[in-house]
Amino acid sequence: MASTQEKATPCCIPKTSHDINKKKTSSSSEVLQNWSLAVVPGSDPSKDPIPKTASMATLIRPVDPISDPSATKAAATKGISIMPRAQTSHPLDPLSAAEISVAVATVRAAGATPEVRDSVRFIEVVLVEPDKHVVALADAYFFPPFQPSLLPRTKGGPVIPSRLPPRQARLVVYNKRSNETSIWIVELSEVHAATRGGHHRGKVISSKVVPNVQPPMDAMEYAECEAVVKDFPPFREAMKKRGIEDMDLVMVDPWCVGYYSNADAPSRRLAKPLIFCRTESDCPMENGYARPVEGIHVLVDMQNMVVIEFEDRKLVPLPPADPLRNYTAGETRGGVDRSDVKPLQIIQPEGPSFRVNGNFIEWQKWNFRIGFTPREGLVIYSVAYVDGNRGRRPVAHRLSFVEMVVPYGDPNDPHYRKNAFDAGEDGLGKNAHSLKKGCDCLGYIKYFDAHFTNFTGGVETIENCVCLHEEDHGILWKHQDWRTGLAEVRRSRRLTVSFICTVANYEYGFFWHFYQDGKIEAEVKLTGILSLGALQPGETRKYGTTIAPGLYAPVHQHFFVARMDMAVDCKPGEAFNQVIEVNLKVEEPGKDNVHNNAFYAEEELLRSELQAMRDCNPLSARHWIVRNTRNVNRTGQLTGFKLVPGSNCLPLAGSEAKFLRRAAFLKHNLWVTPYAREEMYPGGEFPNQNPRVGEGLATWVKKNRPLEEADVVLWYVFGVTHVPRLEDWPVMPVERIGFMLMPHGFFNCSPAVDVPPSATDLDLKDNDIATKPIQNGIIAKL
Repeated sequence: MASTQEKATPCCIPKTSHDINKKKTSSSSEVLQNWSLAVVPGSDPSKDPIPKTASMATLIRPVDPISDPSATKAAATKGISIMPRAQTSHPLDPLSAAEISVAVATVRAAGATPEVRDSVRFIEVVLVEPDKHVVALADAYFFPPFQPSLLPRTKGGPVIPSRLPPRQARLVVYNKRSNETSIWIVELSEVHAATRGGHHRGKVISSKVVPNVQPPMDAMEYAECEAVVKDFPPFREAMKKRGIEDMDLVMVDPWCVGYYSNADAPSRRLAKPLIFCRTESDCPMENGYARPVEGIHVLVDMQNMVVIEFEDRKLVPLPPADPLRNYTAGETRGGVDRSDVKPLQIIQPEGPSFRVNGNFIEWQKWNFRIGFTPREGLVIYSVAYVDGNRGRRPVAHRLSFVEMVVPYGDPNDPHYRKNAFDAGEDGLGKNAHSLKKGCDCLGYIKYFDAHFTNFTGGVETIENCVCLHEEDHGILWKHQDWRTGLAEVRRSRRLTVSFICTVANYEYGFFWHFYQDGKIEAEVKLTGILSLGALQPGETRKYGTTIAPGLYAPVHQHFFVARMDMAVDCKPGEAFNQVIEVNLKVEEPGKDNVHNNAFYAEEELLRSELQAMRDCNPLSARHWIVRNTRNVNRTGQLTGFKLVPGSNCLPLAGSEAKFLRRAAFLKHNLWVTPYAREEMYPGGEFPNQNPRVGEGLATWVKKNRPLEEADVVLWYVFGVTHVPRLEDWPVMPVERIGFMLMPHGFFNCSPAVDVPPSATDLDLKDNDIATKPIQNGIIAKL
């Protein structure tokens, strides 16, 4: 992901808009290059690690070990560690393209023979995220805005290490020759990352073979699989029976086989493709999914890239060409574009309100870091709120979407096998879009690139992959005094960080919204094209909706898992959080409820992992609060953030459904675990062809670890049940689902207004929001 290049783009607005890059701040590499950190002589050990009277200049002493080696020797004699070259990448920055190249070259060079080296394929190369105390150290002393308060006070005085640990890369490697999957850890350094061409300068820390697994599929494999199927003579003959001889019209989508029996065991790398067929080869935006090819069974050995099973089981006629099949703008065969919509411009003549330094973001008292992985896509790190005299208050260490499952409800072949794990089997990040190709976001935008390896080890870059921008979000607060007729109103503005990916026919947009009143919203937008089935003349299916002649859309569900490593009012290393469940209950009739109108909120502490397996209940307005067990607000209540569910569902499948053996985590909406470094993916790291029942989250919680005071991780499972409508064809309008993280007793007053620390009432007139017009779609006249 780009962190050194500022790329702020005004999208769909006049080019005369101000450029955010006219005033760049010094990057962390410029600030720290060739500097040394040392213990301050004469400091008071009983006080903060950095005395308030000392400036950073007294703590950071410039030393050039090359031009002045005597300075290095003298400093070493005095016990002051010297850092000849500072680490210029923050410990949480995604791997750069150069670092990925070095990691790949290091692993390839470790191959014993040329045959082994040639057979190595690279599934994933990601940053080894350091321990939380390393992140705290980096934020405290090594990278702006320097925050020494992040580190706990020590009795022995301030200890300031001279350098950060070297960055490391973690590689998931597939050996195409032996059908083995291995995990490698490679240590990187500044000189390694800067080495052009790689030259194997990394250092292998460890490598191990993971038995009995299959890693995610890759786009290169999908393309090769499509070509192999199209060249298979029995397949060409089967398509000829259906009136198709031009193989350029045929679309082969290689789906993972899942796990249904021993035949799907990971001893072979398998795909079971779905077949579709376009009507015209010269229409690049034709919806090929409008003509599914039913009745053909294909099984492909993806290791050796050969068709190992083929059967033309039933001749189902191809659906007729649908006049709505094309979705190009202005496409006359699919209707006409609306002409009665006037232009709407989003303008910010003074630029945006957010500030960007590398991957570090500051906006409206919020600050956090942006990361990206091939599997999860967007990752949000180190979320905190700067709260007046209370300073920087952490909320979460890490937020991301770690898994996604789409089970279909049609028991007929091939639809019963549609149980895609789009993160674990494919990778949300690797399927992300470059947003420069269209106005997916409006306003003044800061884009971030993403880098990842392809199957053969080459580095690919998705330009403008992550979008950061502000949005007007309607009314934040309003009140009118009916006696005086005077009204006050505040418009809401939110900061949005997002990316969009395509997995076969569906598009998914993942959004994190930060609000001025302290809320964080996670939202997923589902759109794209339905995955369809073909019907015999006169046939109907009870497990789907007929949307066109000979065409139906099966019912299905979409589930997403958000992993939230919380840190409410906790410094790194502190484990002072607990989770409370809140249910609204009706008071029993009696002396306490003589009017039968009473209800109240009842709280229950979730003391252990098994107790914390919970489901949503809208009838009791159920929600959960992550509380700090040591901090209180002005009323003496523990500070916290609450998870407020949106619309949700559970799997509409029997308990013995085959896909649930890989996705046991779908059985509950909420899981809570104490933080464990290796517990990242709810279905285990390798859900592809996974024969193990309950691996991952459902197994971890059987330890029943205590949660009364812990470093807690929330796993929130949310989904939508999709019964397709006729209006969902030919393209499916966006459907939104998500949840909220909301402050609950966290602030002493509303964070949407600035109040002097000594004030007891809200002084709205001193609020920046009230006195400055907001130009973000709507100009507020206050």
